[in-house]
Amino acid sequence: MNKGSVITTSDLTKYYGTVRGIDGVNLEVRQGEVFGFLGPNGAGKTTTIRILLDMIRPTSGSAQVFGLDVRRDSVQIRRRLGNLPGDVALYDTLRGIEVLKLLGSFRGPAGTRRVPELAERLDLDLSRTVRAYSHGMKQKLAIIQAFMHDPELLILDEPTLGLDPLMQREFYSLVMEEKARGKTVFLSSHILPDVERVCNRVGIIREGRLVAVEEVESLKRRKRRRMELVMKEDPFDGMLHIPGAQLVRRDGRSLEYLVSGDVQTVLKGVAQLPVQDIVFPEPTLEEAFMEFYQPGAAESAV
Repeated sequence: MNKGSVITTSDLTKYYGTVRGIDGVNLEVRQGEVFGFLGPNGAGKTTTIRILLDMIRPTSGSAQVFGLDVRRDSVQIRRRLGNLPGDVALYDTLRGIEVLKLLGSFRGPAGTRRVPELAERLDLDLSRTVRAYSHGMKQKLAIIQAFMHDPELLILDEPTLGLDPLMQREFYSLVMEEKARGKTVFLSSHILPDVERVCNRVGIIREGRLVAVEEVESLKRRKRRRMELVMKEDPFDGMLHIPGAQLVRRDGRSLEYLVSGDVQTVLKGVAQLPVQDIVFPEPTLEEAFMEFYQPGAAESAV
């Protein structure tokens, strides 16, 4: 399938007076992918999302969704997307089902067609008033309103806040099913293991600037991996050198290396040694992500 662009931004910039929100963000999200938008609080994730939804206006630059201008065509765009904000505000005096019917009325006859399915899946009693809901239940209600009209694009800002681990797993299963149906998901989060599981690509934002956009697997491969060895006997100095690996810790028979070379070369070197045990985990997205938050990373990454 042709992967056209669903979201594009060009030199998108937002300042709140003299305070930087985002600066020169150039972004592309392709049709049918789950795109992870990563960064700590204050990095610019929510500012970017609010501009895409025309909730705030950029200082300069432009943004398009479905090829439409986010300012001029905001109403048309919103009919085709589902939004889960990071700061969910609901009508406390209404019952859950009343909230969904009210929001669905803005979206036409099909505005609530998936409500029964989603409520059952997320185990949410819609007959209770919103003020009686826990934080996690309110988050479930917000998830339902984002998905209930079967939108082409989902913009999700910290979607699993307040959900227990089982519900988090169910939510990400739902995201993967939407991806399989050809839907596009723009997912802002700081929970990296979840992002690693569902995203095709990630954009990393630091201090308002987009410092990297990469395939998840490519980003993980760039990260140096840690390898721990336990020797059968105390190692002598000539035993410590392994091609493609740097020794960073030695504690008796326990050795720790950073591996950045070809893995086969490293393992051939290890095979020549009297190894009792080896721990060589897969690189994680979290390790790769943190490299972009070291001093000077923003200047060298782009």
